[in-house]
Amino acid sequence: MTARKQQLLKRHRRHKRLFMLTALMALVLLGLLVAWWLVPLLLVLGWVAHEAWFADHLFYRPQDDYRYAFPPDALALPARLEEGRLVVEGDIGAAETLILEVRVSAGRLGRLFDPQVWIGDDRQDFERGVDGLRYLNLSGQQAALRTGHLCIRGRFCSLAGSATLHALTNPDYAERRLLVIAPHADDAELAAFGLYSRARDVAIVTLTQGEIEARRYRRLGLDPAAAARLKGRLRSWDSLAVPLWGGVPQSRCVQLGYYCLQLPAMAAEPQRPFGSRESGETDTRSVRRHNPLSLPGDAEGAPTWHNLVADLRALLEHFRPEVVVTPHPELDPHADHMAATRALLEAAAGSAWRPETLLLYANHLHDNDRWPMGPAGDGIALPPAIEPLPVDGLWSPGLDAETRLDKAAALAMQHDLQAPLPLKKRLRRLIQQALAGRRWPATGADEFFRKAVRRHELFWVRPCTAAVADSCAHGLRQAARQRML
Repeated sequence: MTARKQQLLKRHRRHKRLFMLTALMALVLLGLLVAWWLVPLLLVLGWVAHEAWFADHLFYRPQDDYRYAFPPDALALPARLEEGRLVVEGDIGAAETLILEVRVSAGRLGRLFDPQVWIGDDRQDFERGVDGLRYLNLSGQQAALRTGHLCIRGRFCSLAGSATLHALTNPDYAERRLLVIAPHADDAELAAFGLYSRARDVAIVTLTQGEIEARRYRRLGLDPAAAARLKGRLRSWDSLAVPLWGGVPQSRCVQLGYYCLQLPAMAAEPQRPFGSRESGETDTRSVRRHNPLSLPGDAEGAPTWHNLVADLRALLEHFRPEVVVTPHPELDPHADHMAATRALLEAAAGSAWRPETLLLYANHLHDNDRWPMGPAGDGIALPPAIEPLPVDGLWSPGLDAETRLDKAAALAMQHDLQAPLPLKKRLRRLIQQALAGRRWPATGADEFFRKAVRRHELFWVRPCTAAVADSCAHGLRQAARQRML
């Protein structure tokens, strides 16, 4: 999927260059043949229109169908919309995760304003100009659905009369022993604060220091390397301290101290150490001193893939989790996120303790930087899946208003989410608020305050044994390719 995103990005940039060239030629002709003052005026109006309606990073067509396959044990019940109410043929039973597959089509105003689907008092937004299969999240609406009083209506869009309700049943994983894998400080809070804050037995492991992109710390009079070291210390502290806001003590938090964006390189050469790109450090022990237990990587502090896998294996055997929360290896394209789950699966393959279940999350997407779309506090519809994904279960626990506020407060404590917006983004938001009707929460300026603080959290459910087997097979294929090369 990474290769596909690169192709889409190249196509997007090519189309944008062609459009800009055509527009420039038209402006030149207009200035020569009509009036010169039209050129600066139209340039300003064009920039405003771009910021209002064309600045989203969307690398697929809004008319594309999302493509999801559900596991065999999920109920697929025929449904229809009658006078704004959802009627389902059949009983959802004890299912707690409800996904409605329905065609959504934007109206004329749905090309200027984000198309909205209102589900009772919940709102889920989609791409401007949408005209394809989408997946609404009805989790938490069971009572209204059973009595036939669940109202669904579109604003700036219409919904097809026929639909399919996918009903999935899961245990409450908060009652199981949990281990949360966070490639960076704040990943655990973004993806799973609601889950881990009510879990009975949970540990959080952060893989990297988060030291890169430390330019704003240079205003303290620090050179680039010192600024990166300070940022790494601050974010390492965040990874150990912020979970206490959700009830997880420091004794259940581990910081491994590897370096940002170096995990893929470590995986390619497992025995070679890869120090920080910016801080100049090469010893992971600089941020490990507060860890509650000794780990294999403590012996030499070398930032190698071999040590990372050994650390994770030791943590699996120490905490003995039944469920591990980790990034989705196909859906989340961040290089460190994909490598984090790969390292976990390699560790599980050789561990004396193997979890039963993986809960996979996506804090980033290949194709849509705005997902989840819409304002903070609303529900999470399923993300774009233009290419088919593995057939996984889904679990979407709800967050009440108090938990959502606590989650926003936890994000506000993260140093990496405290930076003020640059002028360009502030102007874009003002324009979009005025012309496109978008709004952002008062809890924080960073986009994650809008995207992550929602009525639901969303996890893909995958048996760990199958994931380990797939990972091993993938590793063998890669080794074979390298031998051929």
